Amino acid sequence: MEVSPEKLAGFLVKAKSQAYAGDGKEIRPQRPSFKELEYKEEDLEYRDSYTGFYFAPGQEIVRFQGRPIWAMSYSGGMRPEYHGQKDFAKQTFTFLKKALAMVEESKPFRGPKNLGDGEWQYTNASEGGITDFKGTEHIFLKGKEVFRQHYIGGLIIPK
Repeated sequence: MEVSPEKLAGFLVKAKSQAYAGDGKEIRPQRPSFKELEYKEEDLEYRDSYTGFYFAPGQEIVRFQGRPIWAMSYSGGMRPEYHGQKDFAKQTFTFLKKALAMVEESKPFRGPKNLGDGEWQYTNASEGGITDFKGTEHIFLKGKEVFRQHYIGGLIIPK
């Protein structure tokens, strides 16, 4: 990989703050029925691609000079009892974006370990580093879980 882990981490923090967490502009998706967001800087390109609403699996890819070098897949969303509650889901996603905007270079996957805001609580537990990681994030309202998502990823190693 021609990009150092430190440079990749810094790029991911910028890209994530400009994409979903920053209400970035959607681009034309490569796959029908997906939503995609993109961020570019020099030879690096980030793309977040997901589908669904209440349950929205997706994938983030970083390319260097057009070649994929890093990926993260995620899957999860609102707990089943909240499917169909669009306004509540939007409130939850607004809080999720607040947490995701706080992504750190030391673990540039999702949000911080903990974030509280009034009755809302976000938790994120992960293991590994930028080269190979997995984790789970949760959102609670008044102590009750309303959102859960798992993620996994790391470097892409070509032939």
